[in-house]
Amino acid sequence: MKRAFLAMVLLVAGCGGGGTAAARTEAVTVTNCGAEVTFERTPERVVLLKSAAVPYLHDLGVLDRVTARAGQYPEEYYDAATLAELDRIPLLTDRTDTSGHLQISQEAVLGQQPDLVLGEVDNLSRDALSAVGIPLLEEPALCDTTGARPAFDDIYAQLRMYGKVFDRGEQATAAIDALEQRMSGSTAAIGKTAAVLYPTVGGGVTYAYGNRSMADPQLKAAGLTNVFGDTDERVFEVTTEELLGRNPDILILLYSDGDPKAVARAVTGLPGAKNLTAVRNGDVLPQLFNFTEPPSPLAVTGLERIVQRFGK
Repeated sequence: MKRAFLAMVLLVAGCGGGGTAAARTEAVTVTNCGAEVTFERTPERVVLLKSAAVPYLHDLGVLDRVTARAGQYPEEYYDAATLAELDRIPLLTDRTDTSGHLQISQEAVLGQQPDLVLGEVDNLSRDALSAVGIPLLEEPALCDTTGARPAFDDIYAQLRMYGKVFDRGEQATAAIDALEQRMSGSTAAIGKTAAVLYPTVGGGVTYAYGNRSMADPQLKAAGLTNVFGDTDERVFEVTTEELLGRNPDILILLYSDGDPKAVARAVTGLPGAKNLTAVRNGDVLPQLFNFTEPPSPLAVTGLERIVQRFGK
């Protein structure tokens, strides 16, 4: 059934149903997650499956190219202008599992006849979309292909990449300049230890972020030492005993949606958590996921929030 639907979408695209994208004078090829992705035309029908790309598209002035979106888009991420743009984009679904992963069918996405999908999900892989002539771009930090540790420079590189894809090079340069100015005024020397966690609200696994996550350079920019910085992974399960053993001064708790107080209780209510220095001193900051992960302009905002909360 799914193969038949994919074939139907390919037939529609081949008959000219793919939108009104403008032809380029020459094709543009970018490397994304180890794959070469070629664009003969500037994308005009974009389906957004993850929120991380929103600030990039807004800064480049191309968020109006998004014809449908899915997932969580918390209002706290965006300024009034970006929210107004998002409100005009139809939402296919905001259903996620307990780990924050989007739950959506192939049919819901392919039915939009996109000429670009931003964000890979379990049942919509790059290969599946490529089979019907639809390119996919993912945030590099979520690819796990290069093995490189993320850095704030990755944000600038991603802006340049999107600028190339959407033929907005000048806008990309201006956005990079603005971010670099913000970064120069956001670094600090707080001088404490910290852990970045993703707790499961209602009970379950607690995850921690190591040196392969954007959490690590973000903490360093704030003058904080990641107590899991010696772990050569992006994210991994962590026990309460290990957390107590490392005893961070500060806890930053990532979450995708919901009540931040419930997110805090998911950690402060763990057996023995009252013995953590961060819990004892009330130095616990729930932070929406994209303010830390993956590298994006929102990670600069997340850094500013951390410094404002703990840099006094």
